[in-house]
Amino acid sequence: MRAIQFKQFGGPDVLEPVDVDEPILESDQVLIKVKAIGVNYADTARREGAYVVPTPLPFIPGAEVAGVVEDVGNPDSRFKKGDRVVTLIGSGGYAEYVAAKEQTLIPIPDNVDDQMAVALPLQGLTAYHILLTMGRMEKGETVLVHAAAGGVGSLAVQLAKHYGAGNVIATASSDAKLALAKELGADHVVNYTEPNWREAVLEASDGRGVDVALEMAGGEVFHETIKCMRPFGRVVTYGVASGEMPQLNAAGLMNRNLSVIGFFLPQIMKKPVLFEKSLQELLLLVKYGDLKLTVGGVFGLEEAAHVHEIMQARKTKGKLVLTP
Repeated sequence: MRAIQFKQFGGPDVLEPVDVDEPILESDQVLIKVKAIGVNYADTARREGAYVVPTPLPFIPGAEVAGVVEDVGNPDSRFKKGDRVVTLIGSGGYAEYVAAKEQTLIPIPDNVDDQMAVALPLQGLTAYHILLTMGRMEKGETVLVHAAAGGVGSLAVQLAKHYGAGNVIATASSDAKLALAKELGADHVVNYTEPNWREAVLEASDGRGVDVALEMAGGEVFHETIKCMRPFGRVVTYGVASGEMPQLNAAGLMNRNLSVIGFFLPQIMKKPVLFEKSLQELLLLVKYGDLKLTVGGVFGLEEAAHVHEIMQARKTKGKLVLTP
């Protein structure tokens, strides 16, 4: 089968098409013929050797796939050939076929297409759990969403409003992205490339600061976000897109009773009671039109290097998808 692999760490050019053997099923696995592959910043971190856990070489990236069941390892499986499913896997998604544990598979509703469904496992679950599980957002609270036109951010804006946030402040880097965030339900939008963006956030919160902040840039953005928090605020950090790891001054949290909370989705995936219910809930929100998914582009599998390049250059909006 065709796949995209890298044998050394580096820029997008290390991604190369290869021919590899199809996966051999274990008894608790299902073989999926891949129809859509989600592209994420975690894939670029893997490629650069900068992921939070070691990346063995050679490596086939790709953590989320949607497709059709081709075979099952257990004759008594609840799935059969032809079933449409979506799942989150550890790696190997940039390929024509993947093997996934049966317990991680979620059926795709009939009126949700593969490209829409694949926008949910990583970014949808991330948005859901950074808001509700880790951020403990309560109705009426003020929420700050950075990179609000991106895959996670665009979903987090909508989910915050859906679950009762009183004021959603969204940041992005261009007028077009700010317009998208506004369209998705943000109450206020702020361009975080402007030098006074922190003051704009505080003004949008009537000078009181925010209760929950979703932060994935690191560096100076992290430190400025801390200054945006009101007493008892929670900053949930789930990435370091800038490549600048922030240094936390723990003493600086004390006078406002602030919390800084780390989030790593694979820990959620270890608790089926958390991820199964939440992914099913997200798919139903899409099915009934309560959650709008923004697919920023669909590309052939061989274009993976180009997709990594434009994503890291922040030239995209919404979810980027590869198709075999």
